[in-house]
Amino acid sequence: MRREDIDAQLKDASFEFFYWFSRFEFALKGNNCLKDHEPGAKAEPSWEEFQEKHSADYVASREARRLIELHPKRQYVTRNGEPEWKPVGLSHCNDDLCRLVTMLRTVRNNLFHGGKHGDIDVDRKERNIELLGCSKAVLDQLAQMAGFTNDYERYY
Repeated sequence: MRREDIDAQLKDASFEFFYWFSRFEFALKGNNCLKDHEPGAKAEPSWEEFQEKHSADYVASREARRLIELHPKRQYVTRNGEPEWKPVGLSHCNDDLCRLVTMLRTVRNNLFHGGKHGDIDVDRKERNIELLGCSKAVLDQLAQMAGFTNDYERYY
């Protein structure tokens, strides 16, 4: 999709999601959910540590269930070396929070890295707006559940 062909509503939804996803990762770091806790290590957010801390208490919201149902796709390499869109795998997940985080990270990765074309679902504006809206709502809910609201919304 060419930049000038992107609908204003989709641009706004993309910006909102990307902004809040970035704020959530900032909140992860600010609340000590880090990939590596060793002094001198890069401060990188750990979704896995977040999941470990909160999976037992997590109850999926309507928006979370819808995001999981929409099941964003990921590009995989075919036998002939071409990228192909397929549903993202969930075999590594044992709970709703893991499934949800996988979906959120897939939406983020597709927004930042994906080809944004080549599949009937990936090309549908309405579906993409719904994915982005559900994802933004879920990020808000996760921040509140984890007590990250001040860092997430930047209220000090």
